[in-house]
Amino acid sequence: MKILKWLCIVILLIFASVAIGTLLPRSLGGVDTASASRSVLVLSNPIHTDIALPVDEELLARFGFLRDGNLEIDYPGVRYLVFGWGGREFYTQTPTWADLKPLPLFKGITLDRSVMHVALAGDIPLSNASVTTLNLSDAGYGKLLDFILGSFATAQGNQIPLLGKSYGTDDAFFEAVGYFNAVAGCNTWTAAALRNAGLKTGWWTPMPQLLVASLRLHNGAAAIADAATQPTP
Repeated sequence: MKILKWLCIVILLIFASVAIGTLLPRSLGGVDTASASRSVLVLSNPIHTDIALPVDEELLARFGFLRDGNLEIDYPGVRYLVFGWGGREFYTQTPTWADLKPLPLFKGITLDRSVMHVALAGDIPLSNASVTTLNLSDAGYGKLLDFILGSFATAQGNQIPLLGKSYGTDDAFFEAVGYFNAVAGCNTWTAAALRNAGLKTGWWTPMPQLLVASLRLHNGAAAIADAATQPTP
């Protein structure tokens, strides 16, 4: 009975942490999203979020080093650069659920070195339920680029591609700043990036569903678009 009692307490604490982490707003402030003029996307799957940025000359100039990872960022069909942060072992060794292995999963739950994953994407259907469109001011967009760029580790001023670790020809991994675990994971990185851009998120959003829910809860209509009204390219 004591074991059952403690199990119930642990479950209640987890639920309370999730609820408080989503409902309690967190913001760095300082960026006016009311003057939104730039749109970015948050792409969600059941456990992970990425940030997709529309390709333009500014983006290609800031992230030109991606060519060192054998990414053809200048290819005419590329519409978005998609950025994600995660645990090195799990991220690089698990392109699909069929590739899941115990050791990478264990390291991801406990502590692992981090990597940046960058993928090239064409047109993304904005009406898809897994896509959240966010509107930023020019200043907020600039801060977002700064945050993402600062997440890449460097050696002698150069970013460090992990050649041979990609899933295919349209993506690449790079060494990243920080360590990954179950508390500070890929979705908390996405949340931190968006807060730097001037948006509000929940205080702790370890899952994609919690992050997206907190974005909708804590930001006004000028900052977050309704997926139901988005056109499909």
